[in-house]
Amino acid sequence: MNTSLLDPIVNQKVSEMAENLVGSEIIKLAGEVKEKIKNGEKIYNLTIGDFNPSIFPIPTELKEEIIKAYQNNETNYPPANGIIELREAVSHFLHINEGLEYSADQILISGGARPLIYAAFQTILDPGDTVVFPVPSWNNNHYSHLTRCKQVLIEATPENNFMPTAADIKPHISDANIIALCSPLNPTGTVFTENGLAEICDLILEENKKRGDSKKPVYLLFDQIYWTLTHGETRHFDPVSINSDMKRYTIYIDGMSKAFAATGVRVGWSFGPEKLMNKMKAILSHVGAWSPKAEQVASAKYLSNNDQLDDYLFSFKNDINKRLVAFYEGMTALKEKGFCVEAIPPQAAIYLTVKFDLTKHQTEDGTFLDTTADVTKYLLDEAGLAIVPFYAFGASKKSPWYRLSVGTSVFEEIDELFAKLEAALSKLKQA
Repeated sequence: MNTSLLDPIVNQKVSEMAENLVGSEIIKLAGEVKEKIKNGEKIYNLTIGDFNPSIFPIPTELKEEIIKAYQNNETNYPPANGIIELREAVSHFLHINEGLEYSADQILISGGARPLIYAAFQTILDPGDTVVFPVPSWNNNHYSHLTRCKQVLIEATPENNFMPTAADIKPHISDANIIALCSPLNPTGTVFTENGLAEICDLILEENKKRGDSKKPVYLLFDQIYWTLTHGETRHFDPVSINSDMKRYTIYIDGMSKAFAATGVRVGWSFGPEKLMNKMKAILSHVGAWSPKAEQVASAKYLSNNDQLDDYLFSFKNDINKRLVAFYEGMTALKEKGFCVEAIPPQAAIYLTVKFDLTKHQTEDGTFLDTTADVTKYLLDEAGLAIVPFYAFGASKKSPWYRLSVGTSVFEEIDELFAKLEAALSKLKQA
């Protein structure tokens, strides 16, 4: 082979977008965790926004319907917007459970929620348009980069449970084309209050009234993929239920993945104004991001049985909640013992927001933990605790807050983890 004909990989030219696409901090951390597990270390891996199927399996009835669909040879191309039976089942599901009225023609099915978010960005945004979103939040920075738009980041605060307010958004509303929000929020597991979301809706409607028909409106991209997983007294609120005028401007992102521990089943749906759904469908038909037909057939049948849904969600949510409560109580106990830790009470989803305010602490060998990255590594090395710092979700590198995910946690190991964590914290000296 004539190697002179081969350019070094570093010199291969690609698009500016591809060259500057930032990798996932979570995947980087996951690599470190896998290496430790491979070397035989006991790691409590609470980094993953997913479920261990051995702990949280999908509903038995859904699994049986998927198998049956394959046995019935439901393996050809589905329609680009999803089979009509599933879109009608989603319409029924939204009507029964949220009181939202969307016809099958206003619903778009895809292979999970991610293609739908990408399609929404591509449908609404021209290069140079503006997306406003809070941090911490999941992946908005990457979708903004993919669509070559401007990003306006709002640093949310623990005082508001890391949920953005209308006051935070107002200075940027006149330039915005999309406000991208998520509730329950990944990574925090916190939710909008009714009043908090209502004020944001009023802000969007007021801005669109100013723009009239001559300018592109500001749209609300509302990711509610975790909305079924609220805990205790927490309630989920959505824009159109709060203010029906928001129906013209809201694109919902939703699906099976989190509600039914079905992240690998790949059935997501978006719903909103019919024109936008049709344009998103056109984009995804070229990308080929369909949900597999057999899974669509199975999901349509499963979603049509309300009793099955209620039974599964009752048990599923209880199992998630008992883990969140156990971790919250463990963190609270450590705080009461004087350690520099904190947690926000669990509200929704599979996440607990925890704080390890340990920078400038000194380890036994005299090393100072100067950065959040140092703290993250210390917790992993000394306690076997793997969690994701909020800076992986766009927050400040100095933020001491973390996402703790319970989707893969073994309940019986939680006490053991906190014993190791307390031992690790006890080794530190405050500067």
